[in-house]
Amino acid sequence: MLYMKRSVLLFAIILLASCATVKPQKYFTMDEMPDLVKCLPAPPAFGSEEFKYDSLRYFWGKEQRKDPVRAAIADRDAGWQIDTIIAVFSEPFGMKLSPEKTPQIWNLLYSGILTMEQIRVRPKAYFHRLRPFEYFNDHVLTLWEEDELRGEGSYPSGHTIRGWVMALMLSEINPDAAEALYAKGWEYGESRVIAGAHWQSDVDNSRAAASIAYAKIQTSKEFRRQVAKARAEFLRITK
Repeated sequence: MLYMKRSVLLFAIILLASCATVKPQKYFTMDEMPDLVKCLPAPPAFGSEEFKYDSLRYFWGKEQRKDPVRAAIADRDAGWQIDTIIAVFSEPFGMKLSPEKTPQIWNLLYSGILTMEQIRVRPKAYFHRLRPFEYFNDHVLTLWEEDELRGEGSYPSGHTIRGWVMALMLSEINPDAAEALYAKGWEYGESRVIAGAHWQSDVDNSRAAASIAYAKIQTSKEFRRQVAKARAEFLRITK
């Protein structure tokens, strides 16, 4: 009898653990997402007035690197792992997020990013814009990512899209933290200019791209259900 009770208890623990396990899923395929090539303007042409502004902002970014605090923020913001960006946005959200303690929120963020970041693929391939550090024959602040960035299209900015949709998703869960989240979302994009990985126009148009992606994902019933689960989890924890 004791053995059976232990077996039942063990089975219950395993069942609960499996229910809490994050199972990332894309709510839409890339082909189902809006085509940004048809939505957004082409990046500024080299030599245009808009490009002159991009160039000025590149050198502004290099000046920002002289501030060790801001440089460290830009370096941290450059991390591409989804776990890293969740950790970054946990701070303005006001709660440490993890697959163990906040599985519903984690699942929402993970699946949401996997879905919405796909919107960058077509325009990157289509426009294949040269990155600023390549144009100026320079180096990025974040040297550890330079080889991966070299030769990849600069427009739009995947990091900026991720940062802006993170702010949008988390502000739905915790509206009281919305202002801090939006501020971090904005700073997250500026970090790419400071790093020298993106032009300012890449970042500016990527915020619009993120909003387009977010509007699309709202049409997914599964996404809306997961938002409700994440919100309920947040309220339960913060009671």
